[in-house]
Amino acid sequence: MIKPLAGVRVLDLSRVLAGPWATQLLADLGAEVIKVEKPGAGDDTRHWGPPWLENGEQKVAAYFLAANRGKQSVAIDFATEEGAALVQRMAAEADVLVENFKVGGLKKFGLDATSLRAANPRLIYASITGFGQDGPYAQRAGYDYIIQGMGGLMSLTGLPDEQPGGGPMRVGVAVADLFTGMYTASSILAALYRREATGEGATIDLALFDTQLAMLANQASNALVSGRDPVRQGVGHPNIVPYQPFNASDQPIILAVGNDRQFARLAAIVGHPEWAEDPLFATNAARVAARDRLVPMIADIIATKSAADWLEQLEQAGIPAGPINTISQALADPQSLHRQSKLSTSGGALGAVPMVGCPIRIDGERSDAPLPPPALGEHSDLLKQWIDDEELERLRAAGIVA
Repeated sequence: MIKPLAGVRVLDLSRVLAGPWATQLLADLGAEVIKVEKPGAGDDTRHWGPPWLENGEQKVAAYFLAANRGKQSVAIDFATEEGAALVQRMAAEADVLVENFKVGGLKKFGLDATSLRAANPRLIYASITGFGQDGPYAQRAGYDYIIQGMGGLMSLTGLPDEQPGGGPMRVGVAVADLFTGMYTASSILAALYRREATGEGATIDLALFDTQLAMLANQASNALVSGRDPVRQGVGHPNIVPYQPFNASDQPIILAVGNDRQFARLAAIVGHPEWAEDPLFATNAARVAARDRLVPMIADIIATKSAADWLEQLEQAGIPAGPINTISQALADPQSLHRQSKLSTSGGALGAVPMVGCPIRIDGERSDAPLPPPALGEHSDLLKQWIDDEELERLRAAGIVA
């Protein structure tokens, strides 16, 4: 299968997570992604271990592996005049450039959007920052944890204050970074599509803070419509009941009753078909209002049988339900195995790399990039496309390229 982005060249100057997540997706979709890293150090996340993947003298943190599949790494010190000039030459032939430096941080190297798009008007230049290119916080660094707090997500996550262990909590993965990466990739795809009609590139401004606000979704809408801030409900749902875990006799299961028909079937299974006709419980709005009364009654009944017993009955009745798995259990689930969610990429300097694959399938074909995550500077010989062998060796001897 010819992948959708075959022939698209992406210059990736980003590091950590949001930018690399975007460019990894572009690589999965077929783009050639050249990752430009600092000699001797590379992407910060190469050092964010343990755990580590080790292969001989190569050692890299698992964190880096999660976001850099499908890329080729060249090590260039563009803080030097010659290094910056080399990256400028590369950008002149690129379709896309992604960076996540502080606002204005690349201008002194001639690697800002204005400079590079003047030389290459077809270039799509995507900048990712914590707070955007303008505004009172534009110069602030942005990290996912801070953004989850400032952007309202932590106010929604965790147990209520009055319960033991209550208080704001961050989500277990860097969702502000990940969502920003996805919005960035989507914006790049839209800009590539528009360029087909106009011939012009684009300058894209993505901010973690903006993304965090946007991904509040129904909770932000709840606040705007009601005029009241949603409160933390632990494992419960603000708009749907019952929609949470319940403890079976041996382990917890999740019930996700999304409509009144499903609730009627649940009521029959738990031995209370009359609930479906009771005005207190018959509609979702009523169940939300009666949450404190209904949930304990369901909990008492679920506790009388094993998780396997309940899950079998719930599946037969068409009621969404499932266990709470560890990551290892989730990856070993029969559905995960069938969909081949876990893969191992090899063929690079790091050897075999276990990864979770790309979830996209097009015309029945998986979209995983064939290249494994790269070792630092593993593909610096690619630079021979822009400079000759003698110049490459001179830059290597000077420490500008590694």
